[in-house]
Amino acid sequence: MNCDIDIKNAVEVLRKGGVILYPTDTIWGIGCDAQNPDAVRRVYEIKRREDSKALICLVDSANRMQRYFRTVPDVAWDLIEYAERPLTLILDGAVNVAPNLVAEDGSLGIRVTKEQFSQQLCYRFQRAIVSTSANLSGEPSPKSFYDIPEEITSKVDYIVQFARGRKSDGRPSSIIKLKEDGAVTVIRR
Repeated sequence: MNCDIDIKNAVEVLRKGGVILYPTDTIWGIGCDAQNPDAVRRVYEIKRREDSKALICLVDSANRMQRYFRTVPDVAWDLIEYAERPLTLILDGAVNVAPNLVAEDGSLGIRVTKEQFSQQLCYRFQRAIVSTSANLSGEPSPKSFYDIPEEITSKVDYIVQFARGRKSDGRPSSIIKLKEDGAVTVIRR
């Protein structure tokens, strides 16, 4: 299947409140519209994950990221620009996303993806897309599409065809939490 057609199909499913399985800048992910609470609930159910454990979102650009927070600390822009590998930022003051996506402290994890497919998907969707590893909660993350359990593939509404043969090194993104008061915490290098 042509990559553009795959993106078009995935966007159509996302707009209808569906859940997709797609390649990201780290590993294969389960995704949905970050503004749709019913779709977010389904992602938690598919993963068998407690909703107290926050999910993250992907966006196509730093400019789009700022739509989802009251304020973005200045250091966030530098971190994004100079990151040598995928970087998830956890920022305070989340707005414009489903309430069940926001952590108890009001924060949200977000990553600006630089990988071709997921970046184009986010760009064409024009919204943040939930991104969580395509594994059951507590199980190892898949290093390729073929490592994703059937229990997940059978419950999503669309599975992207692109990049199924690609292997991941299994290395997750770095995670840095930036507080509104300027405190910086490295959660995962």
